Amino acid sequence: MTTLKVHELLPCQKAQSQQPSTKPIISMKHQVIRTDKAPAPVGPYNQAIAASGQMIFVAGQIPLEPESMTIVGDGDISKQTEQVMANLSAILTAAGGDFSNVVKTGVFLKDMNDFAAMNAVYAKYFPEDSAPARACVEVSRLPKDVLVEIECIAVI
Repeated sequence: MTTLKVHELLPCQKAQSQQPSTKPIISMKHQVIRTDKAPAPVGPYNQAIAASGQMIFVAGQIPLEPESMTIVGDGDISKQTEQVMANLSAILTAAGGDFSNVVKTGVFLKDMNDFAAMNAVYAKYFPEDSAPARACVEVSRLPKDVLVEIECIAVI
């Protein structure tokens, strides 16, 4: 297994087309990696993030209201995404962090046609210039038949 250090990841920035920077954009523990040798992001995320610190792996969250354990926003992707983000926020806070500590997310959508509406909510939590790396996939079914589930990795 090869271990890469942050300084070994940064040379790819020399080839980037978007405002090259050798200083951290998110914090001293996070470094946005961009290169024009790979496709530019098509949403509020970045190609890669280099990070050092304590890693927090947050399990996938669905739009359950924590007190009543009921689904929020039946059939409404925007409301469901807001609740998912609220759930993620609560967990990140409990771990001693917040959305600025997130370096990677995984988004699972019941219908990829909901991508734009989900992105509109998601973007409120992650500015494009410092957004985490992300994967977004359509799945055949999610727990409790919700429309969205999001997991994340944070470094605190």
